[in-house]
Amino acid sequence: MRSIRDFKGIIVLLSGVITLLVSSCSAPKNITYFKDVPDTIRQHEIQQAAYSTPLIQVDDILQVTIQTLDPTATAMLNQSSAPVPVSGNTTAAAPAAISGYLVDKDGYIVLPLIGKIMVQGKTTDSVRENIKAVAATYYKDPVVNVRFANFKITVLGEVNRPSTYVMPNEKVTLLDALGAAGDLTIYGKRENVLLIRDNNGKKEFIRMNLNQSNIFSSPYFFLRQGDVIYVEPNKAKVSSTDLAQVKRISIMASVLSLLIVVVSRVKF
Repeated sequence: MRSIRDFKGIIVLLSGVITLLVSSCSAPKNITYFKDVPDTIRQHEIQQAAYSTPLIQVDDILQVTIQTLDPTATAMLNQSSAPVPVSGNTTAAAPAAISGYLVDKDGYIVLPLIGKIMVQGKTTDSVRENIKAVAATYYKDPVVNVRFANFKITVLGEVNRPSTYVMPNEKVTLLDALGAAGDLTIYGKRENVLLIRDNNGKKEFIRMNLNQSNIFSSPYFFLRQGDVIYVEPNKAKVSSTDLAQVKRISIMASVLSLLIVVVSRVKF
């Protein structure tokens, strides 16, 4: 017959195994970015994806400024960009409304004096040249600037500041958006980040792995306006929020504690 010391040893061993299992479930894994880049080399190169200038879409908001040698000549035009309400959440620093010209359902913007300009499906560079050509009939040597005023990216899930962000420029990468959202939390699933994109009236779903450096070569590394990034929770987060599992673990721990107390008082 086993001695009480042997029996207590088994109980302690079981307690240790359960503790190990619980800790292994809650321990975060795969939290390192670009794990395939050796940490023993000083330089590592990878071909970056080609950048494609985003095209203007319906409901985009454009900031258009025209400058000449006489600022008063274009003052009315540059002050006519009325604030346009922006739907959805924005960052605390972002205004509730953005000044600019809204692209209507037919793909046009309407500028004072210059009139309607077709912009849908074009880049800001090509629209700038079109406006400059028309403005040259009214102003001498006009300098035209066109940029997105509502290049919005939405970041959801396991990030520190999930929200919709108005980016300051149109050349935005996946890492730029995640950085604006305060990076992933320790519970974020880095190997399975989901990118949701509108593509010709359809939703496109792309999985991206931040653990691998080839993400820089992905054609989806550069984002488009309206993209949504979703970071899934890892198993550690799921375990930490599983109240049923926590309850079961508490019961098991209580039972083991009771067994230890009972066994310590039993004489074989």
